[in-house]
Amino acid sequence: MARAWTLTSRPNGMPAAGNFALIDLSLPTVEDGMIRVRNRWLSVDPYMRGRMNDTKSYVPPFAIGEPMQGGAVGEIVESRADGFAVGDHVVHMAGWRDEAVLPAAAVQKIPAGDIPVQRYLGHLGMPGMTAWFGLLSVAEAKPGETVLVSAAAGAVGSAVVQIAKAKGMTVVGSAGGAAKVAFVESLGADAAIDYKSDGSLVEKLKVAAPNGIDVYFDNVGGGHLDAALATARDGARFAMCGMIEGYNGADPVQLRYLMRIVAARIRLRGFIVSDFQAEADTFLREMGALVQAGKIRSEETVHDGLEATPEAFMALFSGGNSGKMLVRVA
Repeated sequence: MARAWTLTSRPNGMPAAGNFALIDLSLPTVEDGMIRVRNRWLSVDPYMRGRMNDTKSYVPPFAIGEPMQGGAVGEIVESRADGFAVGDHVVHMAGWRDEAVLPAAAVQKIPAGDIPVQRYLGHLGMPGMTAWFGLLSVAEAKPGETVLVSAAAGAVGSAVVQIAKAKGMTVVGSAGGAAKVAFVESLGADAAIDYKSDGSLVEKLKVAAPNGIDVYFDNVGGGHLDAALATARDGARFAMCGMIEGYNGADPVQLRYLMRIVAARIRLRGFIVSDFQAEADTFLREMGALVQAGKIRSEETVHDGLEATPEAFMALFSGGNSGKMLVRVA
């Protein structure tokens, strides 16, 4: 028997412990072409909040009472698939549980090496790939340009900061609280804004980027999006990745500077990381080279034990992480 987290009810606003239940789960027999994986690391990510609503989106909603899903790194403990041996580590989407039986086609083998396997849930996984293609392909950021990154201390934002610096850009990061601002500065950001401190976010951004911004990588929406519109240079490009400020609220977003989209000819483009799946090998090769060269630093916030998964997830919405939020199962 495995154990898996399920959604017992759909959250109304901020998720709570009562929305989740840990259940026993019978695993199928490992047939030809399949593997059994014991999960070592689980990823929790803000996008999962949208899957808790019964609404149409780019991924189906979680089904009430069924095992939830998410990124995970596991160790193969049984294999009937060519090319996959006991002891190999793989990345897959059967997270929120301690074991899973999967087709080999549904996993990605992690290459042997000295990179910690959990990095494939962070800067070498979905968050890093989101940062890479959002910055370089969606926003078409170029050396010498000024880039604003919201949620710059988070998994995606911290990757954007470092990729932008490695590519020769000026970077302004926004984060909440003195400790996170110091962390963003330690990643190499040219300026860091504490959005939780007193004062106007627009005015803070004008000080940090007196000549305006060329690119905005949006993880937050709301007031950060408005401040970016207020300070955007002509022809600025916005990569619209996430809007965590509104994930748990029902109030409409008020954008005072919306009309600047026309006047400054600003381009806003939403994207999903799976849009670039065909280019994943390029990302792994180029991002892997930066990681190996020490130009990309990983920060992790770790909760221990499968039982801690909902707690880790909920902490994403109260600023409880620096870098990638992970659950260490064993």
